[in-house]
Amino acid sequence: MMTDELQKHLDNGLYGVPLLKPDEQRKYLGTFRERCYLSMTISQMTKQQNEDYLRKHLKEYPNSKILINGKVPETVQQTYIQLAMQANLPFTVVATADPYQNDRIGLLVVAKTAVNEQTIDIEKKVTVAPSQKQAAPKKETFWHKLFR
Repeated sequence: MMTDELQKHLDNGLYGVPLLKPDEQRKYLGTFRERCYLSMTISQMTKQQNEDYLRKHLKEYPNSKILINGKVPETVQQTYIQLAMQANLPFTVVATADPYQNDRIGLLVVAKTAVNEQTIDIEKKVTVAPSQKQAAPKKETFWHKLFR
């Protein structure tokens, strides 16, 4: 019994604490998908319309934090760091081991706990009309269908 705990302690010291969903954490800059409000790929970060959308809608996420991929070019990083500072949101530039690719996540707006946002991609959020976000279709019950 005691040797199992000792071995576990030694393994944690040598190899680090085992991660829960390591692939998901690697993809989402060290956090989980369920904590994400909004995401942008590195290529999406260079588009002015996405920057404008984020600037306008950051107020909707008051207790959030911005994570920026360290592989994003510094000029683009500076733009989004200034945006975070203007919105009074904390930010972190996350160093990743992944190679630079435009389709990798470049920026995330995240919460400390799970928010389970259905759509996090910024370009999909832009195309979804506000009326579609709020008006969810009502499902008819079996009895309602039967007696209609």
